[in-house]
Amino acid sequence: MANICIIPARGGSKRIPGKNIKPFLAKPIIAYAIQLAAESQLFDEIMVSTDDEEIANIAKKYKANIPFMRSGKNANDFATTADCIEEVLEKYDAKFDWACCIYPTAVLAQSEDIKKGFNKIKQEALEAVFPVVAFDYPIWRSLKVNEEDQVEMNWPEFARSRSQDLPKAYHDAGQWYWFDPESFKQQKRLFMNKSGYIEKSINEVQDIDTAEDWALAELKYQLLNKK
Repeated sequence: MANICIIPARGGSKRIPGKNIKPFLAKPIIAYAIQLAAESQLFDEIMVSTDDEEIANIAKKYKANIPFMRSGKNANDFATTADCIEEVLEKYDAKFDWACCIYPTAVLAQSEDIKKGFNKIKQEALEAVFPVVAFDYPIWRSLKVNEEDQVEMNWPEFARSRSQDLPKAYHDAGQWYWFDPESFKQQKRLFMNKSGYIEKSINEVQDIDTAEDWALAELKYQLLNKK
């Protein structure tokens, strides 16, 4: 059985310039994703898909492979993660049984969760598994601004519902995705028809799109590792 880890890291980050190699505490942020994959001991190949020579050099320093550079069409602002993965799977001669995409900013992800995800996708005959986190407020009670610039409920039928009676809602944690390569080739997306999940707490998840997000991620990382 052969497994591949794909770390997509293009060089054109706009909101945080140089985001994928920016120092996060002691080392470039992408190093955490590479080491996370290595610590799991589940991968025959750990590769970084990038269009940027500096990212490639840093990835090699941390023992990731760069078998080819990402094409220009899959490195622009409109290219998706799925576009990147499709290119990677097409370019490899080897056929992989399982694949895992780990984002280079997944600093709060844990190797034990990578292992849990792998066991889950195999044991439950799923096509994909990824971490999710619950919204900290019931989305059924959420508000919107109407055309008159006034607030109203998205779902007014839940106006008198108790929070504890409403179903729990989740969102993608944006850290990693185990998937079946053959199913991916057919569906061309990571949220597949038969997707499972690993639930995480809000303290173990952080989007990193702004300087404030970055600082918060560093605080969460330090708290998690202090435990």
